[in-house]
Parts: sequence; C-alpha cells; structure tokens
Amino acid sequence: MSEIVKIFDTTLRDGEQSPGASMTIEEKLKIARNLEKLNVDIIEAGFPIASEGDFEAVKLIAQEIKGCEIAGLARANEADIERAYEAIKYSDMPRIHTFIATSPIHMEYKLRMKPENVIERAVHAVRYATKFTSNVEFSAEDATRSELDFLVKIFSAVIKAGAKVINVPDTVGYTVPEEYSKIISYLFEHVDGIENVTVSVHCHNDLGLAVANSIAAVKAGARQIETTINGIGERAGNAAMEEIVMIFKTRNDVYPFDTNINTEYIYPTSRLVSQITGFPVQPNKAIVGKNAFMHESGIHQDGVLKAKETYEIMKPETIGIKSDSIVLGKHSGRHAFKNKLYTLGYELNDEDFEKAFKAFKRIADKKKEVYDEDIDAIIAEYIYRIPEKYELKYININCGTFAKPSATILMRVGNEEVLKASFGDGPVDAAFKTIKEITGIDCKLVEYSVKSITGGTDALGEVTTRIEYKGKQVTGQGADTDIIVASAKAFVNALNKLAYRLENWVK
Repeated sequence: MSEIVKIFDTTLRDGEQSPGASMTIEEKLKIARNLEKLNVDIIEAGFPIASEGDFEAVKLIAQEIKGCEIAGLARANEADIERAYEAIKYSDMPRIHTFIATSPIHMEYKLRMKPENVIERAVHAVRYATKFTSNVEFSAEDATRSELDFLVKIFSAVIKAGAKVINVPDTVGYTVPEEYSKIISYLFEHVDGIENVTVSVHCHNDLGLAVANSIAAVKAGARQIETTINGIGERAGNAAMEEIVMIFKTRNDVYPFDTNINTEYIYPTSRLVSQITGFPVQPNKAIVGKNAFMHESGIHQDGVLKAKETYEIMKPETIGIKSDSIVLGKHSGRHAFKNKLYTLGYELNDEDFEKAFKAFKRIADKKKEVYDEDIDAIIAEYIYRIPEKYELKYININCGTFAKPSATILMRVGNEEVLKASFGDGPVDAAFKTIKEITGIDCKLVEYSVKSITGGTDALGEVTTRIEYKGKQVTGQGADTDIIVASAKAFVNALNKLAYRLENWVK
C-alpha cells in the first residue's frame, strides 16, 4: 500500500502574492470550497495580520470549510500568532504556521539578528503558538541557502518546543533535486525528534524545478508538500499541485506514494483559479493546459483513435475533463444549459443560474454554437464578479484609415450615469481614455492581452487587462464577440476591483 503524502495548498496565501492576483473575500471562499472538494489536507487561507481583509477572509474560510485543516501564517512574534489564531479558531482543525528566516544573508541583512537570537525567537514563537493549538508548523525561511548545522539546531529546538510539522522551504527556487534530497536526508539523520513530526517542503519555481524538487524531497522522507493550483505564486510561482498529484498517480511504480486528492476536481478548480485571478493557463501547461490532451499530428491522431494509451498516459476524465454530445445553441433550454454547467464543474444557486442563462442566450443569439470555453467566459463575466461601482452601459467607436479614433461611452458611476467622448491613438486607447475620464482614475495599463476563446469569425474574444495604481496591481477580464467591447469590459472590471480593494485591500 502506498504511503500518503499530505497536500498543503497555499493558493490563497502564497498564490495570491502574484502581482495582480489579489482576491476578494468572496473569491477566496469560492476557491476554498473547491479546495475542500479536492480534499486537500491543509488550506493555508492567508496571512491574517497582513490586513483586515485578509483576517476576515481567513476567518470566513475557517467558519465555512470543515473538511480540511485551516492554516494561518504568522511571523515568529506574539502579535502575529494571536491574530492568526483569532482567525483560524473557528475551524475544527486549526493550524498556526509560524516562520523565521535562517539563511546567513537573511539573518544579516533582513532580520539583523545573530543566529542564536533567531533560534531563541523561533522557540518562543512555537511555544507561544502551542498555547492556542497543538497543531503548529514551523518554517525555516530560505532553508536551502542556510547552513545545514544551523538548520539541525533550529529544527531540533522547535520540535522540542512543540512543533508538529517542520517545513524546509526553497524560498527563492535556488536548489536542485539532488542537492535538495541530500538536505532532507541530512536533516533526518541529525535532527533530534524528527521521527515524531511531519517534514514538509515548499518549493518555488525560479529555475523551473519546483515540482522536481518536491518529488525528490518526498523520496528522501518528506511527507507534506506545499503547493498552489496552476503553480501560481510569487515570481515564477510555486510547485503545481495538479502536477505533483498526477505524477504520484501515473508513476506509482516509481514513486510508491499517494495523496488524498479527489482528482476529478483538478480541472474545474484550475479553471476557477484562472478566472478569478485573471491568470490564463498556458496552452502547453502540464495536466491542465488546453493542449494537454490534444493531438494534431496525423500519426498521433491515428494512434489515439486505435488505442488512447498510445499517446495519452492519463485519462482526461481522471482530472475532471468531461465530454458530452450536447451542443448548445439559441434553441437550447434551461435543462440542457444546467446539464452543461454540471459537466463543466459549476454549481450555481438559482439567482446566479438565471444570470448565467440570460447571458448564454445573448451569446447564443450571436453565435451558431456555444462552446465550453464560451460558458467559462460567461461564468467569469457574470458570476465571479465583485460588486460593481462602475457599469459599462453603452460604447460607440469611430475609427478607420482616414478617421481619428474616438470613443463615446455611457457608464454608470455609483447611482449616476455619465456620458463622455475622447480621441485616442487607436480604438482601444480611445475607449480606455474615455473610461479614465469618466471614473477619474488615472491608472497605468501594465498588461493587455487578447485571445480568441473559440474558433471562427463569430468567436468570443477574451481580453485581460492589468492596471497599476499607487503601487497596487489588479487584473480585469472581459469577453464579447466585439473585441473593443471586450476590452472596455476588461478595463471596467479591473477598475471595479481596484475600487473595491482600495476600500479594503487584501494584501
């Protein structure tokens, strides 16, 4: 029987630290519900002391999610630990996750502390945390650039102080599999009491090795892996949960380990995280990318038609990619639409279903067929949206070879309707300038991307915008058969997120 490796998901904490990926409380809860369906062992719901919004999000998740441990991050000080427990105490299985840096470079330049003082601080933090819960995890930040003997000392000390999980993070994605394996093995050989705790790993992807390093650590004895959905996270991201889970499932002959993950929820959760954060999944992404189960080569197609095993090492159904023969169009009714939502992994309440169905009908009137990707765009457009301070009511664009591009836009701002027109260097620029004038927010556009959701000239176009205002970044999305309208929707969506978060920013 395979040994179980626990999955500690930090999408809502480390994943949210990607520039522009900040989420509202409601969005975090939606993702947490899907993580519960996935049956992850631990959800790191956030960093409660970071902001009031983060505290409330962690608290709500602790109150609502009952199938997983709920962890709150805390620096190695009493105030952080108290705040973390105040948020997670509503969970049936609360975990305090406290940390301090242990590498020479961090201790000297960031902490400005002597090594012996760092150990003292870590021990005090763990002991203090055990006053609230016996479920305490300790992380040695930047462990892979730390001195091994120092790691042995600090881990031995925190285990004695009551830590039940010790985490060995590759914080800056510096290590490589062979080296990481040796680090974990060395710790197992020298840390006092390590046989009584769970050894965890947290790997970043700066060198593209986060998953490989995590797997190497498990072979060396680690039994918890800290991951994110789609591998999102700071800089190049974290170890992708879906890749690690499917490596164990597909190559159990080489890696005799298993997880508690319900794999059929992998793909729906991947889409949900992508929609909420506005970070598209690259087509060639392992496991959940659009091309992961597509075959264009004639030789490959012939082989797959004869026997799928020739070129598919896993079944798409295993990760929740469901297919059916129902093609939706303008004559499709509520029952067919509801069935399609179910096969795609969406469970909507009656109010949200009616919103989505009306949006579907509007799209179906413009298109012959409505594809799964169109449904995804509808859900992102009309369901996973925050309260709107700004609403795009009307847009008219004038442009051409001999015309100076201009945009006339009517918007609702609060309870008032505002109509303005502006010129620009192109139709999108004119639209964005007009929207800025209407809202009075002079933000910087840092990213603008357009993609066709499906094929054909009647395809929905999806636009992603990322804006920056006073050092904060947010991402907006919009979809429409008219790409200029989609661009305006995406820009307005980003401004709505900005307005919401300026009032209560979740860091």
